Amino acid sequence: MAFKQKIWTLFNERFIKFFIMNDKDKVKIILKTLNKIYPKTPIPLKHKNTFTLLTSVLLSAQCTDLNVNKVTKYIYPKYYKPEHFVKLGRKRIEKLIKRIGIFRVKAKSIYLMSKQLLEKHRGKVPKKFEELERLPGVGHKTASVVMSQGFGYPAFAVDTHIHRLAQRWGLTNGKNVVQTEKDLKRLFPKKTWSKLHLQIIYYGREYCKARDCYGLTCKICSTCYPNRKKPLITKKA
Repeated sequence: MAFKQKIWTLFNERFIKFFIMNDKDKVKIILKTLNKIYPKTPIPLKHKNTFTLLTSVLLSAQCTDLNVNKVTKYIYPKYYKPEHFVKLGRKRIEKLIKRIGIFRVKAKSIYLMSKQLLEKHRGKVPKKFEELERLPGVGHKTASVVMSQGFGYPAFAVDTHIHRLAQRWGLTNGKNVVQTEKDLKRLFPKKTWSKLHLQIIYYGREYCKARDCYGLTCKICSTCYPNRKKPLITKKA
């Protein structure tokens, strides 16, 4: 009896291992699914040039892209260069963006960022990560978005959507966004990063929502984890 139990346990372990999808298979499924749903990935933040893209990304912190676009559509036709915002000054910038969350902090960052661009970069947005990250209000995520969407450099900006989905799809342990970025860059081909970044964001908003899918119902979650029964609790970014 003990021998039969041992054989049955061993069989079950091998059976389970056989049907647990490895990272390589998951990557293929994810890329195939996302490329089919989102063959094209328009940049969600409306902008006029690289500087306004940088400004919009900065404004999008703790705010939806939709709200940023609603506010900036009245700003960018007239103000779209660093010198414009330096001339405006912090108080007037505050009035322009007051419908956006933490607008005073963001107004200060935009003003100081614009001033630094004029003083150190001749009014041009730098094309290097290090220089971008030295600008006031610009962190690694913002720099990654600008490098990717503004200059076409392969980058993988990890926001809350990507951090959450990467955990649901078993691509990272969710320890922090730095680790998530490293894991995703390791798993996916470099040539896919910029497009994939947007594809995952779109998919997270439409199909794998924070309070809807829970790692159970969307096509990618159900395909990669068909035996998952309980909602997956993800770690916040």
